[in-house]
Amino acid sequence: MELQFTHHGAVEGVTGSCHQLRLPDGRSVLIDCGLFQGAETSREGAGAGSPEIDFSLDGVQALVLTHVHIDHCGRIPYLLAAGFKGPIVCSEASAELLPMVLEDALQVGVTRDRALIQRVLAQLRRQLVPLPWKAWLPIVRGAPELSVRLSPAGHILGSAYVELQARQGPGRAGLGPRVVFSGDLGAPYTPLLPAPRAPEHADVVVLESTYGDRLHESRAHRRERLRALCERVFANQGTLLIPAFSIGRTQELLYELEDIIHRHRKRQVAQGLPWGELDVIVDSPLAADFTAGYARLKRHWDAEARRLLAAGRHPLAFEQVTTIADHDTHLRAVRMLAQSGRPAIVVAASGMCTGGRIVNYLKAMLGDARHDVLFCGYQAAGTPGRQILQHGPKGGWVELDGERIDIRAGIHVLGGYSAHADQKNLLDFIGRMRRKPAQVRLVHGDAPAKQALAAALRQRHPGMDVVVAGAARE
Repeated sequence: MELQFTHHGAVEGVTGSCHQLRLPDGRSVLIDCGLFQGAETSREGAGAGSPEIDFSLDGVQALVLTHVHIDHCGRIPYLLAAGFKGPIVCSEASAELLPMVLEDALQVGVTRDRALIQRVLAQLRRQLVPLPWKAWLPIVRGAPELSVRLSPAGHILGSAYVELQARQGPGRAGLGPRVVFSGDLGAPYTPLLPAPRAPEHADVVVLESTYGDRLHESRAHRRERLRALCERVFANQGTLLIPAFSIGRTQELLYELEDIIHRHRKRQVAQGLPWGELDVIVDSPLAADFTAGYARLKRHWDAEARRLLAAGRHPLAFEQVTTIADHDTHLRAVRMLAQSGRPAIVVAASGMCTGGRIVNYLKAMLGDARHDVLFCGYQAAGTPGRQILQHGPKGGWVELDGERIDIRAGIHVLGGYSAHADQKNLLDFIGRMRRKPAQVRLVHGDAPAKQALAAALRQRHPGMDVVVAGAARE
């Protein structure tokens, strides 16, 4: 049975994830339907980077969602508007988090019409199909048939990799190809989340490659670097700004900061200020909502996190955390921290500085050498985050809200905090399958990362067909 792959996003970069698997009879399923971000919103070509659905939905039977980051789910409202009526299959945790993500995305980027937003969310909920881990569900019936199974991917809470099993008849003889879509795989030992375990086998794997050209440092080492960095930057009597996505990265950082504070409570983080008295400010209503969602979904946490709860610790809601909800309080916090130089850690969205409250902090504090900015995640090409990283160490500038801001604050990177697997993890995902795939299709990565991972896969698995996937041309 020959299957056809079409990639509608996340092939010329790392955003807009959307892939289509088509059966020989023309019926198909979509895997993810995400927004383009940064420079990827302005690719050349018809519809490139646009949120509207620019491909035919004829024969599309279902959407399978790997996780609720906006670059994987943000085009779902446009998919519904284009007439898609099929099931939206995702993990149980993702089914709880997805409406919050899309409500915020619609309110910030599309419309303030509450009635319209609620109609979209009501339709979304009607089509959502929460699927327990490791349970097979037929999503294309008849002959041929296609069933789906989800397994934890360890990227954010509820993130999954997807197995799709084709069948053209009864019994073993009727089995067709098995295809795995990795979604975004997490690094081992990601806070709160169990590490992903490779599937037993696959005939084809569609594999992300975000960090296909590099290795991460160990969790213990990155936590020690975070502690040491905080103590170094606070010697300047300034604030540490951490741009972070509201879901996933914010919760991981809180978890790690709680552990540092717990271990070093009486140690000086700045002159006259012990770790136990340092303010950690989460300035994002959405992040606060997701953190509460993470707490409600603690049954999905890993064993380490559950042991902390049993010991009376609260890794996402410890006493040093202050959450800012309303806009007026946010503006007062920006003014106070910018003027006072008070040692504090501010975690605010968006993670690539493309919008959100972090922009106000950057506009007020990026030009002041007392302050520091710490990047803990991937910065896509064309985003302000990437520009700050590139030009900040050279004394350059960045444009924020149409305003040129000179960069005098310290700029730091802790790459080990990426929620993405590194090259070794990606190679292990393939290598630990009992029966290796005949083909691996690389998506979701910049060109150097994809090429480096392709070379490593070919070296480790001679004879494997490694394809650097290209964009759809329909």
